[in-house]
Amino acid sequence: MAGTGKESLRQVQQQALQQRLNIQNVALGRLLEMNMVQFEDEVRRELDDNPALELKNGETDKETDDFNETPEQLQLADYADADDIPYYKLEALNHEAGGTAFDPASVMPDDSDSVLDILLRRLSNETELQPDELNVARYIIGNLDSNGYLTRSLEDIADDMAINEGIEVSRNKLIKAFEAVRALEPAGIGAIDLRDCLLLQLDRLELTPEVLTAILIIKDNFELFAKKHYDRLGNAVGTSASDLERALRLIQSLNPKPAASLAGTPDSSPHIIPDFILDYDATTELFTVSLSGRQPDLGIEESFSATHQAGGRGSSEADAFIKKKRDEATSFIKLAEMRGATLLAIAKTIVSKQSAFFASGDPAEIRPMILKDISAVTGLDISIISRAVAGKYILAPHGVYPLKYLFNERSSASSDTSSLEILEAIKKLINSEDKSSPLTDQELTEKLQASGYDIARRTVAKYRERLGYPVGRLRKQFSQ
Repeated sequence: MAGTGKESLRQVQQQALQQRLNIQNVALGRLLEMNMVQFEDEVRRELDDNPALELKNGETDKETDDFNETPEQLQLADYADADDIPYYKLEALNHEAGGTAFDPASVMPDDSDSVLDILLRRLSNETELQPDELNVARYIIGNLDSNGYLTRSLEDIADDMAINEGIEVSRNKLIKAFEAVRALEPAGIGAIDLRDCLLLQLDRLELTPEVLTAILIIKDNFELFAKKHYDRLGNAVGTSASDLERALRLIQSLNPKPAASLAGTPDSSPHIIPDFILDYDATTELFTVSLSGRQPDLGIEESFSATHQAGGRGSSEADAFIKKKRDEATSFIKLAEMRGATLLAIAKTIVSKQSAFFASGDPAEIRPMILKDISAVTGLDISIISRAVAGKYILAPHGVYPLKYLFNERSSASSDTSSLEILEAIKKLINSEDKSSPLTDQELTEKLQASGYDIARRTVAKYRERLGYPVGRLRKQFSQ
């Protein structure tokens, strides 16, 4: 019986350990997903919320403020969402004007607010939410993408608040906060997808006949509209050709990226801020990778540690508070260190595998590389690598690149041809095609195969979509 008791105790201990590890992995994954600016904001929040956490070396408030400044920024006005920039646009950005060297002055920060700041300010000014509801609405705004869309479910947000903030949110409060965000200007903020975004804007217009027709098109016939089947669309909504044309013009006047419209103000210029800096030593021909920005040197505030060690003299409630805050601070310090070490390990492996590209800046030098390749070197789980890479940028001698740009599969199992080489070939074919009779995916496939590429039509379709080109029928301009 004693043996059975020991075995049960061991199982309980193992389960408790596994639970702690799972919680730690969730917290680490959340920090890994953050870019440099988001992580600095997270550190600042932790410093504000936890008196047991401090910046070491006696840093002053002025120095703490300096920690929040970003060292590099690159404006790219044509794209509100930096992750949506096609690789060939980045190539043009980095190598325009005859391959002019990267100018550090072009990535220096300004003192402007972000789109997030603008929306948070409007939320506090325009709503009458209760404090707890306002906190939920702020959290929702923090989860909007740069176009103003909420790409995560309310359930996921509620789970995040419960795990990360220790706040349980009722369904009613969640919905009320969500509706408050969707009521902000510009119309379309808080939409869950393009269809929802357009409907939010139409719902604020006076209900004229063309508005009603436009709502009917988007609400009940969005697929026909998206595929430009205008003949079938007219029959579906039961309207005349002239009324349909007016409704379509109204829809085309709407803003598919509502948050991007804030870019017209001086406090909302979109930026790309690199998370890594890559230096090259011409003498040794070696690369050095470092995290950009100022990395926080965190520690436990002395009075908390000393008070706890004195032990037994304060109230049990005070002792419990001190221990809780010190444990939270210790956990955050450990997670911050793990985040930095994990990101550096991944970035160094990527640079090592793509050293030829970083040396020349020529996209043709990018070799086939997938997440599994990085996992094999670092020993990290593929899911961890995927979260760490998402939304991260590296400042290299030849330009600023998203880490996702450097991942590409082989064109076939038996080929060493990079998918980027195939992408470039498809881009050239589409750019040089007869615009009155665009190439179909099958025709693109045949031309690529004739050029020696072993590729299937399905793969061509996937690469075409990755480049941002619609199917051939939609590349032909619609004639009014």
